[in-house]
Amino acid sequence: MSVTAQALAPPVDEETPAESPAAQRRGADLLQRFGGRVLALAAFLTLWWAVTAAGLIQPLFLPSPAAVWHAFVQANTWHPIAPGVDRLVQGEQGYFLWEHLLASCQRIGAGVGAAIVVGPLLGFAMGMWRPLNRIIEPYLNFLRALPPLGYIGLLIVWFGIGDTSKIWLLFLAAFPAITIATVSGVHAVPRDHINAVRSLGANRRQVLTHVVLPSTAPEVLTGIRIAVGFAWTTVVAAELNNGIPGIGGLAYLSGTQLNTPLTIACIIVIGITALLLDALIKWIGLLAVPWKGKS
Repeated sequence: MSVTAQALAPPVDEETPAESPAAQRRGADLLQRFGGRVLALAAFLTLWWAVTAAGLIQPLFLPSPAAVWHAFVQANTWHPIAPGVDRLVQGEQGYFLWEHLLASCQRIGAGVGAAIVVGPLLGFAMGMWRPLNRIIEPYLNFLRALPPLGYIGLLIVWFGIGDTSKIWLLFLAAFPAITIATVSGVHAVPRDHINAVRSLGANRRQVLTHVVLPSTAPEVLTGIRIAVGFAWTTVVAAELNNGIPGIGGLAYLSGTQLNTPLTIACIIVIGITALLLDALIKWIGLLAVPWKGKS
């Protein structure tokens, strides 16, 4: 065959290279973890259904999965106020369940958002100036050790039963964790790194922006992640009084009314939302501080 003919001949398809063993192992591990979690969830639901179907526990204390699902659906739809009555009501307590969840998220966003602004600022000041740290740290640890129910009554006296007291409670729940994490991050900055940039002629501002801030950012994000989780554990306490709309207030009110299916539905929604928020913060952390763990 001539050279021209060889050039005009169609190219021979080459075999696609096989996937690397490391990639195959990662895919298998991911599939194994996902499958294990699905099987664990299925086993839990099956056991829950079996216990309630056998009547081992009264429905007042542990309703069936179907009853919880029915309460969840009813809380998100218009439904008759009572069997055989034509009058329809909206969700629960005049709001859909997602509206209760949104109201709680707005309160947490305001309280934790303020803590995210104030906490790192105070934490950097305490970390960079030792005398300030010695003065404020005992009070900060005292506040961190207090349970939210210990001072919710005082906040209601100061700010009333509206959203202001709730936002303050969530702020106080999140603020210590973020501040302490920031202080720890500043103190953990290697002294050799600071001395190295100073020897190259960097001033105090450059040391702060190019060494201290990047080194402390992972700790700040860890503190924010912990603070958001703690704020979610505080949401029911924050909404004990005048907490409607609010997912925590709905969970508390439905419990006092012995509406156990709705209480469990609210608990599940609170837990799933907390997991999603934690995953979101973790993802934001990977984008914001990609150097974490690579030093």
